[in-house]
Amino acid sequence: GHEDFRPRIVPYYRDPSKPYKKVLRTRYIQTELGFHERLFVAVLTSKATLNTLAVAVNKTVAHHFPRLLYFTGLRSAKVPHGMMLVAHGDERPIWLMYETMHYIHQHFGSDYDWFYIMQDDTYAQAEQVKALVMHLSINQDVYLGRAEEFIGGDEQARYCHGGFGYLISRSLLLKLHPHLDSCRNEILSVRPDEWLGRCIIDFLGIACVSQLQGQHYHTYELAKNTEPEKEEEEEFQAALAVHPVSDMTLMYRLHKRFIRISMRSLFAQMQIRNLTSLTPAGEAGLTWPVGINAPFLPKSRFEVISWDYFTEQHLFSCPDGSPKCELSGASKADVSEIIESALEQLNSRYQPLLRFSKRQLLNGYRRFDPTRGMEYTLDLLLEAVTQKGHAHVLAKRVSLVRPLSKVEIIPMPYVTEATRVQLVLPLTVQDVDFVANFLDMFAMNTLDTHDNALLTLLFIYHPYDAQRVSQVDVFAGVKAMVGELEKRYAEVKIPWISVKTEVPSQVKLMDIVSKKHPVDTLFFLASVWTEINMEFRNRCRMNTISNWQVFFPVHFQEFNPALVYRGEQTASSSTDFLRDGHFDRYSFAEACFYNSDYMTARTKLAADILDRDEVLESMEVFDVFLHYSGLHLFRAVEPGLVQKYALRSCNPRLSEELYHRCVLSNLEGLASRSHLAMALFEQEQANST
Repeated sequence: GHEDFRPRIVPYYRDPSKPYKKVLRTRYIQTELGFHERLFVAVLTSKATLNTLAVAVNKTVAHHFPRLLYFTGLRSAKVPHGMMLVAHGDERPIWLMYETMHYIHQHFGSDYDWFYIMQDDTYAQAEQVKALVMHLSINQDVYLGRAEEFIGGDEQARYCHGGFGYLISRSLLLKLHPHLDSCRNEILSVRPDEWLGRCIIDFLGIACVSQLQGQHYHTYELAKNTEPEKEEEEEFQAALAVHPVSDMTLMYRLHKRFIRISMRSLFAQMQIRNLTSLTPAGEAGLTWPVGINAPFLPKSRFEVISWDYFTEQHLFSCPDGSPKCELSGASKADVSEIIESALEQLNSRYQPLLRFSKRQLLNGYRRFDPTRGMEYTLDLLLEAVTQKGHAHVLAKRVSLVRPLSKVEIIPMPYVTEATRVQLVLPLTVQDVDFVANFLDMFAMNTLDTHDNALLTLLFIYHPYDAQRVSQVDVFAGVKAMVGELEKRYAEVKIPWISVKTEVPSQVKLMDIVSKKHPVDTLFFLASVWTEINMEFRNRCRMNTISNWQVFFPVHFQEFNPALVYRGEQTASSSTDFLRDGHFDRYSFAEACFYNSDYMTARTKLAADILDRDEVLESMEVFDVFLHYSGLHLFRAVEPGLVQKYALRSCNPRLSEELYHRCVLSNLEGLASRSHLAMALFEQEQANST
């Protein structure tokens, strides 16, 4: 027993008389050595809860488990995004359990050591479940969960309650699989967890246990109308699984509560503090809060993230650019929650010696740091009350961070750059002077490059001009230019549509164009000042997805060269992005969308407004998609879509909002503040002399 074993090198020897056989090696040594993944999780769901509770499970704990699948009895169920679903096609509970166990054995029985089965009305603490299996031996047949007695059965026999989840070892699954068919035919039960428990007991003689190898499976049963935020019991805080969870909101509240409980633990923070002293930066490199990324360090003054000032009533950095606006909506809820959190942290730190209550928010500052989240600095006027009842008013500054959650990749349908783009160009009399430049750019960037794109012109006649069209056609010059273009490119045809109206509503014009094209047409609604290139057309194709997403680019608008350059030489290159200008967020003239999506949204709009066509004069295509479609609206700045400066003609017959946006677009497109200030300064200098 005390013999000293020493390693001995055995030299390789191949018998020359035997044929050589090539040894096939696996790609990974883990496979060759027979190692298995640790934990597989199966979630049982149903038709009523697939899009509610199952989605809540997926958003709260699913990403904490290494592998998780959802099982349902639905046939050809529509799978919510980001979820992997196995549909068995039979909604009977016992059949669902039988098919699930058979599927797990067939597809994952040889890959995982542990199998955790739960329902979608169960909240499981993923990290504690993973910690539990790390402390259990894989050599035993384990059936671990909340042990329950069979109704009218043997007192010694127990099954694991399905509502609280249960853990099955790989060895138990392998032994159970040959008996699943017999259990399905011989055991009668209403509850699937009872059926599985009886199957394991009858054929393997193993009952459910709540404690094994020194590890406890803690559970907590939620009472009706439970407030998770107020639960302070040790049984609740130690629970691996909580049941029953009645709705999505309660699932999210439980998740938030358990996260706060886990954050109270200083163990992880102490580990970080101890390890920090061993790093090159030492303790000076320790950031606050511990475990959160360090603040962003700007490399120049242009990268400094500014703070936004707020009070409990007003915000002094408004989305519309005004210096002061009322605090409302999500911003108001954000401020209220952060003040409440600050008081909670202060009371948890100083109680029972002191108890704080808020008198007033003196000053509030917040900024969004893309490396860590939203940062807050609050100056609070507090009333501190001692244990003896003495009160004292004091001002206290606190700092808080709302860290960024885990980044989620949203699955998107696959699209290609081969789709044909149908350009639609509405033209009024005021636009005639700019058509020549548009057609030249279209010929150079589209026709010369043989890009898969077509052009349709929409001539908008005023009723007076329409009556005189046989004598004087205001668009005669444009039609002549189109004719020259068709002669130069024999294979190209540029059709046009003539419309008579006093109010050129974008929606009414699009209705006419939509009826003349197939439903699978990809439209690009352009304006006459737009310089269209292949780079943007490809982004139009990639960012527009049928029955999923529409694209409304924010074009780059050049400033008035008379104000910007003031007689100096202008930029020579028309493709130079460094020209002075800005992204015009007031303009929704450009859009990329599929005809089928527009027709679907337009049908819903027609049912809503009935015969009130005057409503269409106050709407744009953007409003149609925003209010009457469930599609994603992708609105982003587009550096490849550049417009030269031109003073737009704002039609006063349109709605007040559309007219106001047009005026603001003209005003902000004049020049930047520095250019305007310089122009005013030069004008004052000229007047003074």
